Amino acid sequence: MDGSYRIGRIFGIPILIHYTFLLVIPLFAYIIGSQINLTIDPVNGIIKVPIDATLITAGYMPYVLGIVISLGLFFGVLVHELAHSLVARRKGIAINSITLMIFGGIATMEEGVPDPKAELPMAMVGPVASLIFGIICYAVMFVTPSFITNPPVAGVVIFVAGYLGFLNIILCFFNLIPAFPMDGGRVLRAWLAGRMPLHKATQIAADIGKGFAILFGIVGLFTFEPFLILIALFIYIGANMESMAVKYSHVLQDVTVGSMMSAPVTTVGPTLSVSEVITMMYASKHLGFPVVDRGMLVGMITLADVNRMHSIDREALQVRDIMTKDLITLPPDAPVIEAFRLMSAKNIGRIPIMQDDIIVGIVTRTDILKVTELKQI
Repeated sequence: MDGSYRIGRIFGIPILIHYTFLLVIPLFAYIIGSQINLTIDPVNGIIKVPIDATLITAGYMPYVLGIVISLGLFFGVLVHELAHSLVARRKGIAINSITLMIFGGIATMEEGVPDPKAELPMAMVGPVASLIFGIICYAVMFVTPSFITNPPVAGVVIFVAGYLGFLNIILCFFNLIPAFPMDGGRVLRAWLAGRMPLHKATQIAADIGKGFAILFGIVGLFTFEPFLILIALFIYIGANMESMAVKYSHVLQDVTVGSMMSAPVTTVGPTLSVSEVITMMYASKHLGFPVVDRGMLVGMITLADVNRMHSIDREALQVRDIMTKDLITLPPDAPVIEAFRLMSAKNIGRIPIMQDDIIVGIVTRTDILKVTELKQI
């Protein structure tokens, strides 16, 4: 994900932080810290353990505790996503990374068509992990008075552990709401997929998810809760994207790239000037060309490559100076859905089709969309 920075690995899985995570931590810390006097009594009422607030409300301590609780909340989110990822890996699904961001965490997986038998335990284990983490926080809270005899210090530990325990249990049950693509929605889809085709189960789960998104959005508007509105947008867009992806998988399941590729392919040489390539783009309405040198595919030049160069520099540059050299190719018998997955994952618009080291065609996003529309007739 763009704007993400790697901070390490856990169980061999890269852990990334998105820049929005760095923005939301100070925001959460400020909100928690500024309202700490208002939350002590409710937290005390929920956990039923006496809290000495002497140190909690002293000086800048409320904002320090706000940072600690915010980081603890996102640690709980990391535990949640790790649980998803480890179960997915046991089911044979490769995990690319886990990214912490404003909405929580996202585990990026190399997943094709969803398998309901694998999706059900994967979806359930996340909320279960949040519940266990919440219970552990409550356990720490209850045993604290036995190990820390200083009441103000014990009050800080009890408050933080109780707050985190409560938040993680809320996170558990919130994620079980059947609002696809949240965990509860994925459990619903897995259950439905045992009774009907996957694409129909996905459509029903996505429609229910959109319904919850609209409900969250309305509640957020009337209660002036912008974060709830953002969650509503996240759910609505996510449900729509996943529904479309499964729909494409169903419609294109028997189609190969060789049966729909564009051929013959217009290619350019590495010494052609960039200005001539722009002229070719205008004339052909194609926004990318494979670069072939002495019969070998050596790169791809696209409009994005051209746009990275200043207009003054383009006159002096050749194709080989700006072309993309690290190419993804597919054989003619590769499934179209594999091409679509690669385009989405790598953010590319076209893939050359190779046979015996010779380029025999090219497939673009537009080609896939056109075939999808025709297959639905």
